[in-house]
Amino acid sequence: MDTLLIIKALSNETRLKILEWLKEPEVHFGPQSHLPSDCDFPGGICVGSIADKAGLAQSVISGYLVKMQKSGLLESRRHCQWTYYRRDEKGIQQFKDRLLEEI
Repeated sequence: MDTLLIIKALSNETRLKILEWLKEPEVHFGPQSHLPSDCDFPGGICVGSIADKAGLAQSVISGYLVKMQKSGLLESRRHCQWTYYRRDEKGIQQFKDRLLEEI
């Protein structure tokens, strides 16, 4: 885990908002109709839904999400042509723990 990479990912207001929204996806996003009910990826939100809420192009949001995933804040799952993201709670907790150790 690269603490600096995570801090860089969180330095953008929209990326920080996305992380906050994904903490309670049922509050911030509508039902994800493309995700089958038997899918083992609860809380996953489609890139398009995140882009709509953020008011930015899907390509911009995709870039943000990839950066956040590479830093360990998000995890993703592809289903058909859609990619879904959710928070990586384990990665977030590791970041918190490491940050507290370093301060």
